Amino acid sequence: MDLSIIIVSWRVRDLLRQCLRSIYQKTAGLQFEVFVVDNNSLDGTIELIKDEFPDVHLIVNPKNFGFAKANNQAIKLAAGRHILLLNPDTEFFDNALGRLVELMDKSKEWGIAGCRILNSDRTLQPSVRRFPGWFTQALILLKLHHLPPFKKFLRRYLASDFNYQSISEVEQVMGAFFAIRRETLDIVGLLDEKYFFWFEEVDYCRRAKNLDLKVIYTPEPAIIHHGAGSFRQLDWQKQIIWNHSLQHYFWLHGKRWQWFILWLLQPLSILLALLADLWRR
Repeated sequence: MDLSIIIVSWRVRDLLRQCLRSIYQKTAGLQFEVFVVDNNSLDGTIELIKDEFPDVHLIVNPKNFGFAKANNQAIKLAAGRHILLLNPDTEFFDNALGRLVELMDKSKEWGIAGCRILNSDRTLQPSVRRFPGWFTQALILLKLHHLPPFKKFLRRYLASDFNYQSISEVEQVMGAFFAIRRETLDIVGLLDEKYFFWFEEVDYCRRAKNLDLKVIYTPEPAIIHHGAGSFRQLDWQKQIIWNHSLQHYFWLHGKRWQWFILWLLQPLSILLALLADLWRR
């Protein structure tokens, strides 16, 4: 088996249908399997898979287990030489998966790979970042990151100067298209299930880099990602989840004083998100 594709789904039936159709229509010359892990969507996703995509390996969860745990459920069953964690709001317009496997087979030093990601209108969607620093994350918690005095810190974190035209070793790639070599899984292990959502792929890249494995961006293949851009305004409930993941990341990879500062800022960040949510209503 060349490739195991794993898609975690939660209330995105129509986007998932579009994603799966593009996989089966555009992929050629490749032995692959597809897993869909549904986190209790209750939107007809189960019926969709059974009726329209009978070859998909379907895992149905009784509740929303989060992104990391749901991916791990499928990773444990996957038979591919390479594993692709794929968002359900992605779409293929050519044989991107065939090209991915070709590149990873040829480039044995690649531990993790991400590709060029395009918006729905096929403009570039930034998908490479540096590892998060405590100061930039504090600015984001306080909703100050877009103010002119602080934009330079955000630009560095977002790797705004990155050249998306060439293959490069990077610190982290976006989790919407996250390819992992089987040997990398054997060395690094599974995703950390203490991340419910957000930061799980950042953590995985950090763990891989700490073990001298390479994280690679490649301009080909390219895919469409219909999701939102960076830093969409979070409602207060999502802010709580994001904060928890941020805290766990810095507990593992930061210094204790950094973790403590970010912990102190959490209540204010939730209040700001709540006020913004009320304002939008």
